[in-house]
Amino acid sequence: MRDAPAVASAATASALALLSEFVRLGVTDVVVAPGSRSQALALAAAELERVGALRLHVRIDERGAGFLAIGLAVETGRPAVVVTTSGTAVANLHPAVLEAHHAGVPLILATADRPAELRGIRSNQTTVQPGMFAGAVRLERDVEAPEGRAGEADAAAALAREAYRAAIGVDADGVLVPGPGPGPVHLNLQLREPLSTPVALAAGEVPMADAAASVTRTADADRTGLHVARLAQGPRTVVVAGAGAGPEAEELARAGGWPLLAEVTSGAHFGPNLVVAYRELLTEPGFGDEVERAIVFGHPTLSREVPALVQRRDVEAIAVAPWGIEWFNPGHAVDRFERAVAVEPHEPTVEERAWTGRWVRASRMLLDAADGRPETDGADGEPIRSGVDETGHVSDFAAQRRYLRDQLARIRQPVDRRMLVESLWAATWPHDRLVFGASRLIRDADRVVPGRRILAHANRGLAGIDGTVATTLGIAVASQAGEHAHGTTRALIGDLTLLHDVGSLLLGEGEPRPRVLVIVGNDGGGTIFDALEVAASAPAEAFDRVQYTPQRVDLAQLAGAYGWEYRRATTRGELDEALGTAVTGPTLLEVPLER
Repeated sequence: MRDAPAVASAATASALALLSEFVRLGVTDVVVAPGSRSQALALAAAELERVGALRLHVRIDERGAGFLAIGLAVETGRPAVVVTTSGTAVANLHPAVLEAHHAGVPLILATADRPAELRGIRSNQTTVQPGMFAGAVRLERDVEAPEGRAGEADAAAALAREAYRAAIGVDADGVLVPGPGPGPVHLNLQLREPLSTPVALAAGEVPMADAAASVTRTADADRTGLHVARLAQGPRTVVVAGAGAGPEAEELARAGGWPLLAEVTSGAHFGPNLVVAYRELLTEPGFGDEVERAIVFGHPTLSREVPALVQRRDVEAIAVAPWGIEWFNPGHAVDRFERAVAVEPHEPTVEERAWTGRWVRASRMLLDAADGRPETDGADGEPIRSGVDETGHVSDFAAQRRYLRDQLARIRQPVDRRMLVESLWAATWPHDRLVFGASRLIRDADRVVPGRRILAHANRGLAGIDGTVATTLGIAVASQAGEHAHGTTRALIGDLTLLHDVGSLLLGEGEPRPRVLVIVGNDGGGTIFDALEVAASAPAEAFDRVQYTPQRVDLAQLAGAYGWEYRRATTRGELDEALGTAVTGPTLLEVPLER
């Protein structure tokens, strides 16, 4: 390695001071999308990676870079820093900014810019970057170009501290600030030439995380300042958990003895009070019509029945969120908004226990009835027997033949959506990670998968298909880093979701290749739109072209082009084998589905 000269570029000195302070605060990941104006930040990040101070990720597409940072933040609870050059590069971050804003994910954007005097005179790659994300960022700073004056490094470090606290949603003492909460921060950094000079850190100059200064999005944030509203027993109550609800929703349902209607990615889809078939029961006489109070955590997005329940005049609706300036409030019908809630100490009555038990039992019966799997031998209605006695010998050859035919039929059964989501759910362990795309499949899973304490995520802030592959990779990389690396990250997405973010299949040269399995339910287009009412009346050809948007991409060749392993499963046997085979690197599993 060549000897590096002393730092001469003010841009490099300022970039190094900024990123070094982020490291001290606890930032572990920087995502760089290459460009000329941002070279000082990019090269400073590369040097900090060389000395082991952080992890560097390089992506050629800014939109994918932003969603990769979201995945990293979802897993670590800390913001990742995204570095871009000026111009349209900054605008390409907007989808990730909006998702982070609405989902409450910490994110720090360090966007390079020309000096302010070059704005408005048609300078190349120059636009008005300040305010580009207005209304969607927790903090924005348009920072003047450093000139090499005394105190600039200290100012850059102070800027990093301000940005980090704003992204996490805490004050200077690490206390959660009621209001906007965690989200994106935009640092627009004006930079003048010389844009960079080489820099090499000596051993004593390597920044290290300061445990006293580091605060994560959730675990370390002090919530003691939040007012806790006490909830009395009495009304027939259900607890609803939407995206971002977390285990607090399950804890409240258990403490109150109430039915829990928890979406699959709520973080609360488990526990004895879970009601999986909540959609059906909310519209069933004797269940939904008897609800008197609904306590809603997070952001429910996967059903129409929950918003309809909240808007009923005979239901007291309480929305609970520790942060946020936007509340879940369909039809402006929510009666109360609380930052935290708890149940008044109370011994549930026989009637209250019966209320919850009826929901849980009915849900299980509905799921069993809709299962559709063969349970009898078809001849006399008796359960299928293997024909093998307790000694291991065949005692009934006819029964064994029927049993083997049934097992072969099950293995050869074509994969449908329910089979796919149930098999994936069963193959996922608590140390794994699971990501759902915004397609039909997350709704299919929400309808049928049983309660398990699995870390499942979906970008439900705006419920778009943007960046799902990138988010998955961010979660995979972060969860598999360090000594206590977690298992496999799996994503279940639709074919259009994959194609929309196909560029994120390109991993940075020299970066880890995580154990990630992207499962693509390929039904040839956007079948989620087939559920639209207009699908029954619009001309079929026009509807298919502009809504279903058919595609015939060869996913095997696509995977090969990006260096991913490719698998395909069309039957239950093939699916079980594909999900049971160890994932050692980036792998794409195609599962053809009927429209």
